[in-house]
Amino acid sequence: MKIKIMAIGDVVGSPGRDAIKGWLKNAKRERGIEFAVVNGENIAGGSGLTPSLYEDLLIAGADAITGGDHIYKKKEIVPLMLTGACKIVRPCNYPDAAAGVGWQVFESRNGFKIGVAQVQGRVFMNQPADNPFIAAERAIEALRRQTQIIVLDVHAEATSEKVGLGWLFDGRISFLFGTHTHIATADETVLPKGTAYITDVGMTGPYDSILGRDKDKILRHFMTGMPTPFDVAEKDVRISGAIATVDTETGLASAIERFQARITP
Repeated sequence: MKIKIMAIGDVVGSPGRDAIKGWLKNAKRERGIEFAVVNGENIAGGSGLTPSLYEDLLIAGADAITGGDHIYKKKEIVPLMLTGACKIVRPCNYPDAAAGVGWQVFESRNGFKIGVAQVQGRVFMNQPADNPFIAAERAIEALRRQTQIIVLDVHAEATSEKVGLGWLFDGRISFLFGTHTHIATADETVLPKGTAYITDVGMTGPYDSILGRDKDKILRHFMTGMPTPFDVAEKDVRISGAIATVDTETGLASAIERFQARITP
């Protein structure tokens, strides 16, 4: 049987979360999506995630939520991430003592087991993390003992790390998608051994901006070097992501489609 798995890129602030609320459930129904993974680490004012916004994402239709280097920016999320019922997956190469889990098995709407893991890159990233290749190996091996259908969010700045992880896991996971840069790449492909791959699925939020932030303030910072608040922008809201078609028996992908839905002009 073939199923479709959707990945949605970094949801930025209230424009991104409002867009998701009004769009995701309908899109899942119309496109026949079995399971949706949403990167939610930038949803709270552009940096972080709160328990109430976590619930909003689940109500909107997210089946799993991935984090990244901003996942702990709102301290109130930490107690939630320590509970066994939490559907947040943070980078698996964080220290073992870090709140939350780096991989988890979920059940899709039709009862399929979907493994979701996340790993964070180290090149150009400020937050210390273990070797992403070795940590991801451990996560994938643990998930493969429970399911053949595995999705990996690679939260990284450097394209080389993302591409490298794609080749490492080709034929061993179903779908690898990149997050963090907020810029969608046009390299979606099914790798030779059957893993759907895209270097970055892009941003869900305001595109009249610089990576979701007020462009005038960011430009002022670039021009002067002076500190300035990086306020979330508001206009031209779009939802970016990709959809992989996966065989439930083998866990291998046969197709991947990149999409971008414009919500407001």
